[in-house]
Amino acid sequence: MTGSPSKSHGRKTISQMVKPRELMSHTPDLKGAWRAQIITLFPEAFPGVLGQSLTGRALKDGLWQLGTIDLRDFGEGKHRNVDDTPAGGGAGMVLRPDVMGRAIEHAIRRGPGPLVYLSPRGQRFDQAMAHDWAGLPGITMICGRFEGLDQRVLDHYRIPEVSLGDFVMTGGEIAAQAMLDATVRLLPGVLGNAESAVDESHSAGLLEHPQYTRPAKWEGLQIPDVLMSGHHGEVAKWRRAQSEALTQARRPDLWAKRRD
Repeated sequence: MTGSPSKSHGRKTISQMVKPRELMSHTPDLKGAWRAQIITLFPEAFPGVLGQSLTGRALKDGLWQLGTIDLRDFGEGKHRNVDDTPAGGGAGMVLRPDVMGRAIEHAIRRGPGPLVYLSPRGQRFDQAMAHDWAGLPGITMICGRFEGLDQRVLDHYRIPEVSLGDFVMTGGEIAAQAMLDATVRLLPGVLGNAESAVDESHSAGLLEHPQYTRPAKWEGLQIPDVLMSGHHGEVAKWRRAQSEALTQARRPDLWAKRRD
């Protein structure tokens, strides 16, 4: 930790950090701050990209907090085993229910918010879910690994499964960071301009319209005249039409939902 001046945030005083990892390990609990907990075999993977840019600044400023729970700490025996072979046979390994159960109980004692299990068979994460999570006091994410988690854990704790998309990853850590990025930026005070979250892709069920900036002409291509006209009503109509056309062409599934 550096010797830079302390910064007060109304609840506790914290010092500015230099290394992303220190944003987690040296920040005291802030009452009322949105809190994310990650149960993972790779706690060193966090905060990762969440320690950069807007999410990193918000983490430093105490607008949200991030903590990891190392699943290995709850492992069995001298070698802290966390997995075993699948019942009924098959390839790979499965995360043990007794090990995960101890980690979950620890997470429940530490902080508020529901449990979610990051799994390729779960409900697909989207902007609406990010908004829902941002309205909670926090969330605890369980990162899948190997062939998955013993089903009894999900049944016992009634844990919903959430997927980043229709593909398989080696673990849930990258998915957790992506979902947290989408959620944290919706928290009050994280975005400098509150309207930024309103005009983005998916915020109104549509893809975002094309964006342009200076110079007015580049490589023989010009900014559309309407955007240079100064007529805000016409600009809004053009942007809406562009969003609708892009959504129809690229995401007919989203377009169909709007028409239902």
